[in-house]
Amino acid sequence: MTPAARCQAAIEVLDRVTTGIAAEQALTNWARGARFAGSKDRAAVRDHVYTVIRCQRSCAAHGGGEAGRALILGLLRAEGADPADVFTGEGYGPEPLTDAELSAGRTPDSAEAMDMPDWLLPRLKASLPEVEPTALALRERAPVFLRVNRLRGTVDVAQESLLAEGIATQPHALSPSALEVTEGARRVHLSRAYAEGLVELQDAASQAVVDQLPLRAGMRVLDYCAGGGGKALAMAARLSGPVEAHDADPRRMSDLPKRAERAGAQIARIDRPGGLYDLILCDAPCSGSGAWRRSPEGKWALTEARLQELQDIQLGILREASAYLTTDGHLAYVTCSILSDENDTVIDRFLADRPDWRVADRRQFLPVEGGDGFFLALMSADA
Repeated sequence: MTPAARCQAAIEVLDRVTTGIAAEQALTNWARGARFAGSKDRAAVRDHVYTVIRCQRSCAAHGGGEAGRALILGLLRAEGADPADVFTGEGYGPEPLTDAELSAGRTPDSAEAMDMPDWLLPRLKASLPEVEPTALALRERAPVFLRVNRLRGTVDVAQESLLAEGIATQPHALSPSALEVTEGARRVHLSRAYAEGLVELQDAASQAVVDQLPLRAGMRVLDYCAGGGGKALAMAARLSGPVEAHDADPRRMSDLPKRAERAGAQIARIDRPGGLYDLILCDAPCSGSGAWRRSPEGKWALTEARLQELQDIQLGILREASAYLTTDGHLAYVTCSILSDENDTVIDRFLADRPDWRVADRRQFLPVEGGDGFFLALMSADA
């Protein structure tokens, strides 16, 4: 496919997305009908689509509209490319621009340039020391990070193994186990290091959260909202011991046994907690605002009503999980959110009727640090 044909394909996918179809589904549907498209073509179309979704408001301003054609026009203008080189009507490319399209578009205003919904900006201002750096960071493509599994080897061994297969990495300051992939990211899943459990795909800030937990050998540890099990695996690697994994929807943990076997980790999936635990991790459902680089549709789908609903869910999870904690244990509340509504506000509500509880540690990781946005509050009854 020519660059112009890739843009036309992205236009068609974006038109489907604007009707309410999820981007992944729209891309899959397009790929099934585009057997002429090679892997590089599919990757390029995907990149166009997700770049536009991350920067939807600014692309719409630059392009003068919200249809796929205007959004790609806006993207080209934002990147300093000449749209006339793409909108030629040749080689399966987009039809030439009309006079109306040529005259449409403008420089985004300050809110549009940050690519955030208007209703969310006041909440971000209340949550962050500076909104603009974080908002702009969330417009960028997320780096690919790996966690080196200490149960299988060292950082040096992992880097050497990956480099032998054309995958270049560099350590990242957020965590001693984190490697940022600088070349060959799409080959990670096919690498020997991945197949043998030496590395796992995991964001650097997610790793940093686990680094902050007061884990020690012999503790009884529960991942109460385990999901796919990334943090459970990281905790098991730090402990060199067992971790119990629970989720309200056990189907989310369906791949965890295979992942644990590959990693050499001791993970026990449980239907419901039993007894008391020394440390309970609650990686609660949230807006995902700290990870909108990876899942940008969430930025535009979030509503005030849903945000309030999430706060109630998060508070309920903390109340449930705290019942399984030993008297001298730690309850770790984690979100991948940058909104204080889901972080400090939820903690304050939880502690309001627990005067003997205290926050032992609190940390907000932001995308400007390189990883996703994460929040951690470590609580105990005897801090």
